[in-house]
Amino acid sequence: MRKRTLIPLSIASAVIVALGIAVVIRKEAPPEAARLLPESDAIVYVRLKEVRSLTHFDRNPVARSPALQTFIDATGIVPERDIDSAAFALHRVPVAATRYEPAHAELYMSEVFVGRFDGERLLHYLDSTASSRETYAGRTVYSIPMGDQTLRVAMLGYDTIAASNMPTSEQIHSMLDRSRASALATPGCSLLSARYHDVPLLAEAWAIGHIGLPFSQNGQIAVLGTTLPLPEDSDLVASLSYLGTEHLLAGGSVRLRVEQFAPDPTAAQHTTDSLNTLLSLLRGIDLTPPGSAQPDSSDAAIRSILAGTKLQQHDDRAVLESTATVEQLKAIFAAHDPAAAGAPTASATPATSPASK
Repeated sequence: MRKRTLIPLSIASAVIVALGIAVVIRKEAPPEAARLLPESDAIVYVRLKEVRSLTHFDRNPVARSPALQTFIDATGIVPERDIDSAAFALHRVPVAATRYEPAHAELYMSEVFVGRFDGERLLHYLDSTASSRETYAGRTVYSIPMGDQTLRVAMLGYDTIAASNMPTSEQIHSMLDRSRASALATPGCSLLSARYHDVPLLAEAWAIGHIGLPFSQNGQIAVLGTTLPLPEDSDLVASLSYLGTEHLLAGGSVRLRVEQFAPDPTAAQHTTDSLNTLLSLLRGIDLTPPGSAQPDSSDAAIRSILAGTKLQQHDDRAVLESTATVEQLKAIFAAHDPAAAGAPTASATPATSPASK
């Protein structure tokens, strides 16, 4: 009788342990949307469901292009309402010099979106706008002309969409191949495997790799017209995290953390010193509008954020940390909101009928 009792208990214990290990591995693994991305130079990931629940940004009017509004009318997909997470792979493609322009690099993107979609309406829209189609790994890949580029789109599942505007179909094929593997058997691209462990736990948004890609020019990173003392191929890990227990009266706060991986401690110290000098200059700029006795709420928020920004060196890493309250961010966004300035807006509620073709 005792032996008969021990056997079921042993089996139950083994199952519980196996489930526990699986949960731990799944928790520490990168998000599935990021694991589906192809090889790239940089990755950006946003947990939109959490950001939406914290900020309710989906309740605000949104300025939309006619093309985006046509997509919403046809598919019923409202991005700010229906997308729960989004992962982006940034690809830098070298372009050889020609008679008319020097050698440079062009930026392309591959994306994975996870959310709530009406599959039938979406497939009807894709089928009506595609210039060609192909079947790969049991899925249909739609090629949609976008100016001088081609956007390839495929549904990986009832709640997952993949897209890429790379010149070849290799990237969309890679995402389809990864989606066929089990969740735990897909470690993701080499960049994700190498750097994800440096992303802070539970960050609502993060980016890894050569993050200077969107801002690089002539080998340097320029933001808002200011050239930073960083080469464009610097390896960075950036993250945004919501801290609900801090600044409770202001609705919590958001922490930005950017970590540069330098070749050695000397290079990290140079970056830290250079950026601290630039930060001191920014703090000294007078943000008060002409004719005003004191800065408005937006400028006051920017000055307060800059005052609390810290730059430090940790061995071969340069780390920037900055915190802003939700009220400060609202003041900054309100001052630069195109909807508030009278730009055309569209309701967050989709039209009830698809756009006619």
